[in-house]
Amino acid sequence: MRCIIARFAFDLVKSEVEHSMKGVKPEEVTGASVTIGRRTYPVKQVGEVITRQDRRDFTADEVARALGRLGFTCHAAPDAGAGSALLGTEPVLPGPSARF
Repeated sequence: MRCIIARFAFDLVKSEVEHSMKGVKPEEVTGASVTIGRRTYPVKQVGEVITRQDRRDFTADEVARALGRLGFTCHAAPDAGAGSALLGTEPVLPGPSARF
């Protein structure tokens, strides 16, 4: 499938993307992600591997759109507010003796 990422044309094939990501350890997912095989990768990490471009040169949406068209399952960025609620952390407020 032909797609444009960061103003460059790429001919992507699902099996070639899977092969490129074999043996690549997934980074921590903080934004949009994609499932390739049994692993979930940040979209920007996959884009960097398959295009050999710096991840600052393209958007996550460009890569997610291309990977979705190839048949991969893409996931939206996790909700930032839900993470702290799940961890049970609450904001710490200064006590009455705190001075500003």
